[in-house]
Amino acid sequence: MKSFSRILTTAGLAALVSIAGIAVASDPQGEALVESVEVTAIVAKIDHETRAVTLRSADGKEYSFIAGDDVRNLAQVNVGDVVTATYIEAVAWELHKGGQADVGEGLAVARAELGAMPAGAIVHEVVLTVEIIDIDRETPTVTFRGPQGNTRTILVKRPEKLAGVSVGDTVDIIFTEALAIRVDPAQ
Repeated sequence: MKSFSRILTTAGLAALVSIAGIAVASDPQGEALVESVEVTAIVAKIDHETRAVTLRSADGKEYSFIAGDDVRNLAQVNVGDVVTATYIEAVAWELHKGGQADVGEGLAVARAELGAMPAGAIVHEVVLTVEIIDIDRETPTVTFRGPQGNTRTILVKRPEKLAGVSVGDTVDIIFTEALAIRVDPAQ
């Protein structure tokens, strides 16, 4: 099984520093597709005693909620502060010579230090390692066997990616989701 903390750190950091929109990374041994969405809202109301918060989006809609005890440093938040949330999804694959089918999952969570403005991030990642059991270069298709013995044949959209790929190689398919939220003082 792979070192999921290493994979989480690498994929999570790559996702969190990606630009908005779609970014594609590609090399002969792998490829990644990253999409991100960023939204901002202004703190319209806040009751520090009850922890009730109302945010106003750019279109004027208001959203109210009670900030749970896990929201650290709520006392620093004031009306007019800006809340920014960034959601990122990434799907990647990476080819390896040899190996075995496997599956793993990891979760990483971080939040602001005591006394700082509220902020936090969560990264969830699933890594599925499949074994290549057949390659049809004419069609072109690749057949994989998963960790539970199930098989799936897929059409290869870019046949040039099959150069150097052999039966018995493994492919890590990595799905990463990340959510980062931060509060900045009003300007």
